[in-house]
Amino acid sequence: MRPSRVPAIVTWAVLVFFYLPIVVLVAQSFNSSRFGGHWESTSLKWYIALMQRDDIWSALVNTLVIAASATLGAMILGTSAAFALHRYAGSRLQKVHYSVIYMPLVLPEILMGLSMLLFFVALKIQLGMFTIGLAHVTFCLSYVAMTVLARLQDFDYTIIEAAQDLGAGWWTTLWRVLIPMLAPGILAGGLLAFTLSIDDFVISFFVAGPGSTTLPIRIYSMIKYGAPPLINALSTILLVVTFACVTISQLLSRNKRAPGT
Repeated sequence: MRPSRVPAIVTWAVLVFFYLPIVVLVAQSFNSSRFGGHWESTSLKWYIALMQRDDIWSALVNTLVIAASATLGAMILGTSAAFALHRYAGSRLQKVHYSVIYMPLVLPEILMGLSMLLFFVALKIQLGMFTIGLAHVTFCLSYVAMTVLARLQDFDYTIIEAAQDLGAGWWTTLWRVLIPMLAPGILAGGLLAFTLSIDDFVISFFVAGPGSTTLPIRIYSMIKYGAPPLINALSTILLVVTFACVTISQLLSRNKRAPGT
């Protein structure tokens, strides 16, 4: 009996449904026509025009500063949280801790953005770059924690005990043994956090203030006032950066053995 082709057909139909609009967007970024209804000629004019927009460059700088800061904070806090969850698993406190870490992964972004806005307003914190960075750390550290926690599943603690038996202190063991062995997982989680921070719109929209416009917010503004060719070019660049970060993150996650072990 021949296997059914229905699953394969459905799979390809879903893939086409998801990725065909992206292919069209990338192709239209090279269309010299201002309107996407017809193809005029292949050109890089929209990429050149994009380079001359100071408002976009300013938004890009804000986005990169926030993403870098949020990634660093998420890597530190997420790694610490993952180590605590794995090392002291089983207690009621750690179950609550796991729920707190896992919650940002399942909560709707609009709910997180609104709750963060109300929190900052209640504390009378001025909305701006700081509040966006703090909000990004809040949800990015969960992704780092889960990535590092998966890395810790096959971690051999006898190596740490051996280092301590040889006279290494806690800081020496941390920097010379633990961090190098967890580095692929930490970097993978960091790249994932960086990608999520760059692409975030909903949470940033709620907690942004004057002078803290990020690139996704700027793109939203451009859509409202009409600049589709520039948006196509900008979206293509963002797609390349996002796919590169995700690919590197996946490669690091698959590296189950740390260098030198």
